Parts: sequence; C-alpha cells; structure tokens
Amino acid sequence: MDLSIVIPAFNEAESLPELCAWIDRVVKEHALSTEIIIIDDGSTDDTWDTVVHLSKTQPAVHGIRFQRNYGKSAALNEGFKAAKGDVIITMDADMQDSPDEIPALRNMIINDGYDLVSGWKKKRYDNTLTKNIPSKIFNATARQVSGIYLHDFNCGLKAYKKKVVKSIEVFGEMHRYIPVLAKWAGFRKIGEKVVEHRARKYGTTKFGWERFINGFLDLLTITFISKFGKRPMHFFGLYGTLAFGVGLLMSIYLIVAKFTATDFSLTNRPAFYLALVSMILGMQLFLAGFIAELLTRNAPERNHYLIESNIGWD
Repeated sequence: MDLSIVIPAFNEAESLPELCAWIDRVVKEHALSTEIIIIDDGSTDDTWDTVVHLSKTQPAVHGIRFQRNYGKSAALNEGFKAAKGDVIITMDADMQDSPDEIPALRNMIINDGYDLVSGWKKKRYDNTLTKNIPSKIFNATARQVSGIYLHDFNCGLKAYKKKVVKSIEVFGEMHRYIPVLAKWAGFRKIGEKVVEHRARKYGTTKFGWERFINGFLDLLTITFISKFGKRPMHFFGLYGTLAFGVGLLMSIYLIVAKFTATDFSLTNRPAFYLALVSMILGMQLFLAGFIAELLTRNAPERNHYLIESNIGWD
C-alpha cells in the first residue's frame, strides 16, 4: 500500500465527510493506493456515526473508537500501530490542513529520502496574541533544546517512512515532539515543507493556553528521557554524590571546629543546617537514581488503551 493517512478526531463530525472526500479526490488523481484511519478519541458528538457511514461508502476508511478521551498522542499511537502504508501521513480533522499537500509530502519521503517531513504553517490564521506568539516562543525553545531546526514542531501535517512510526511510541502529550522521538530512535534525516494553513471551517479549537505550559514540561521530560532514560543513575547519582560530598565536607569542618574551639556553638551555625540538608538531599537523589535503575520505562501498561469497537478492517 502506498499511503496511510492517520487522522485523530475529537468532536469533528461536521468536517470528516468533506475531509475524506477531498483526500479521496487527491489520492485518486495521483493513483495512490490509500487507507484512511480515523481515530475517534472519545467524541461526545456524532463523530463515530459519521466514521461508520464513511466506512460503508468509502472502503478505504477505517475507524478506531476509544472508549473515552485519551488525547491526541494516544490516538496517533494507535493509528501508527494500525497503519500499513509505505508512507504514513498525519493530519488534523478540523480542515485546517490541506489534503492537496499529500502528494508533495509523500514525494519528499519516497524521492528525497527523508525519514520524516514536518509541515510548516508559515502563514497562520490563528489569533496572534493567544496562539502565534506563544507558538513562536515554544518552537524556538524546542529547536534550541532538541537540536532539530524545525519552525513548527506542533504542526499536525507530517509525513513519515513506515519504519519511523513502527519504531517510536507516542505517549502522554508527546505528539508535539515526534521529530525528537524519531531522532532519538536514530532517524536523522528530518525535513520540513511550507504548507497551507486554512482557516477553521467547522467547530472550535480543542486546545487552550495550558498546552504551552504542558508543552514546555513535556520538552523537559523528553530531554531527560532521551539523555538519561536508560541510565538515570548517571543523573541522580551525579548530583546526589555532589550534594552529599558538599554536606560531608561541611560536616567535617564543623566537627573539627568544635573540637579545636571549645566556645564553638555547633547548632547555632547556619552551616550546620546546610550540611544536614545537603547530605539528606544527596542521599535521596542517590536513592532515586538507584530505584530508577531498577524500573523500566517501557512498562507494558503504558500504552494500553480501551478500544470499544473497530470498523472497516478485513
């Protein structure tokens, strides 16, 4: 199969018929064998009924329905598991991503040899104050921390080699950092393409200000995991040893001073409490590193989702 298109959807019943018809028209014009995988992320409207209807009228449409809302990362992860195409393209269900970009994105994977191509919505129709400016700050920070020089990490329109999506696991809210996950997995040819950003036609945005705060926290998480996920003792043990060492040296100084100066008041010295806190903190950090070494971050339940039903599969 040439192409798998993965579309997470949450309360997007209005837009899906038009989006699927547009995708169908584009892929037929370019003679691409295609499957469209729609993941209903616990919608409360008629999204699933719409997917059921589409799967009956368009055999290429497959559906996965979550029992409850898990989030975009979970939806993408399940879509990646199900995808069979040589190239996988992700796009949002709200019609702000143009299906006309699909052939060019696929060509960059097939002909130019990219592992991953991320869309760059250079001209946006979002609110400048609440979305555009925070997005620029967020992307600039992500570029500096990750070393991946993309202008728009959070663009939903991306293309991947099949091997990429089968090699990564998207969890939590890490969908913003799929390029980082791909780089971490060893895929380093990552490019971007300027894509059209269309004004929202149906519904309202599902994301608020909290996504930027969560995004920065997730960036710290993924940076730590990418550097120390397999060797947490190297992080916790280093700083724990340093803290304990500083506290120990201060304690030795205080003990020696106590014996050499009889009028020396040990507990009235700030250094006494600093030494105590430093040694306790060092021991806690060291213990945290030791425990982390015993635990595996690839817990079998981490990406277990309750799927209520499936439709459109052979």
